[in-house]
Amino acid sequence: MKRSAGILLYKKENDQYLVLLTHFGGPYWEKQDKGAWSVQKGIVEKGEKVLDAAKREVEEETNIEVCNDIYFLASKKVTKNKLAIMFYSYYDGDISNFKSNTFQLEWPSKSNKIVDFPEMDKIEWFTLKDAKEYIYPVQRFFIERLEEKLKKGEI
Repeated sequence: MKRSAGILLYKKENDQYLVLLTHFGGPYWEKQDKGAWSVQKGIVEKGEKVLDAAKREVEEETNIEVCNDIYFLASKKVTKNKLAIMFYSYYDGDISNFKSNTFQLEWPSKSNKIVDFPEMDKIEWFTLKDAKEYIYPVQRFFIERLEEKLKKGEI
């Protein structure tokens, strides 16, 4: 089974908790908003530690180096063959230097033209309520888990 790992970054602003999400890049997602946002995460490479993969993915997809303490949030089987392992960390830093890694895709389809697209094309802070509406549906679980921990005072 493949494993993916990520870090849900959060902060508190004006007595309200916010989470940092990124919007999927590429032509399939450019006109979509609700359901097209994600926690920064990706595949754990063979021999790589899960937490190291989570940190790497955040940096690749956002250009943010997570320096604060990182804690385990939850794991969830997100597809038949993939387990997502999520951590969380407080982050109140600058996101204006956002930059994502890229991927190549034949575009337009069947054109024989290969184009580079950013893996993530936007970054934004969302309230917990809005995040649950805009995040890719299978990832909503992680927002809800963070919200539970915050309500119980576990964070």
